[in-house]
Amino acid sequence: MENSLIVLLGPTGVGKTDIAIDLAIRLNCEIISADSRQFFKEMEIGTAVPSENQLYTIEHHFIRFLSVKEYYSSSLFERDVLDLLPRLFSSNRVVIMTGGSGMYLDAVCNGTDDIPDVDPEVRDRYISLHKNEGIEGLRAALKLLDPEHYAKVDLKNHKRIMRALEISDSAGRPYSSFLKKQKRERDFKIIKIGLNRTRDELYDRINSRVDKMVEAGLEEEARLLFQYKHLNALNSVGYKEFFDYFDGNISRDKAIELIKRNSRRYAKRQMTWWSKDKQIKWFHPDDKKGREEYINENLPAAKP
Repeated sequence: MENSLIVLLGPTGVGKTDIAIDLAIRLNCEIISADSRQFFKEMEIGTAVPSENQLYTIEHHFIRFLSVKEYYSSSLFERDVLDLLPRLFSSNRVVIMTGGSGMYLDAVCNGTDDIPDVDPEVRDRYISLHKNEGIEGLRAALKLLDPEHYAKVDLKNHKRIMRALEISDSAGRPYSSFLKKQKRERDFKIIKIGLNRTRDELYDRINSRVDKMVEAGLEEEARLLFQYKHLNALNSVGYKEFFDYFDGNISRDKAIELIKRNSRRYAKRQMTWWSKDKQIKWFHPDDKKGREEYINENLPAAKP
């Protein structure tokens, strides 16, 4: 049997963690996390990191292994996962990768373009530009440095604009010149399983999860990280809203309301990202029978 990577994906709050662990127990394999926010050790409550018991039950990789002060990217994740997989496959022909960060999942499944590392001074310069001139300043800079990418990028997403600026400036050539979109061949089989719920069901779960995070101490965790609010890792739902509250821009109740709203919007963007991927087989999280039948069909050796 060839080595197989089961990719379990879905929007925030859908229930990936529990299902991934149940599946890993059945297949006696390990889990790779592809949730880019769970990479950072200082961000625990706001990123819904698996519990200590869950982490003890199944070996997880890429959970809380970085500081918010460290740089990381989808291309580095691709490199690190591909370095790790041979060791994991040596003990089990199956590995599960789960998460909701589409760019990081795609990096492992399809490869990334050979994009150079970013000069930290360049990154700091564009962080300052965003702070002083807002997204309009970033847009103007990108239009000048890379008009081709400016015409394609989501101009409402400052992270993507900033990423293009950092690469263009560091490399001395337009970011668009690196985007060849050449799919890399992998020496393992990839089985993509998507989890989704009805809109009302998912949104109710997201709202409830935010309430539980707040009860668990999300505000206190955000206060400890307030000094790092300028870092890219902290420009995340659940933290940036509390930072606005700490700055006196909004009320505490408004911050919590915005965390719920922005989490729902994030879930919608995640589904849009995956909407064109025909390799994904979608299931309701409660459809365990259908999901496992699909796995058995594509992974004969995994039959009980």
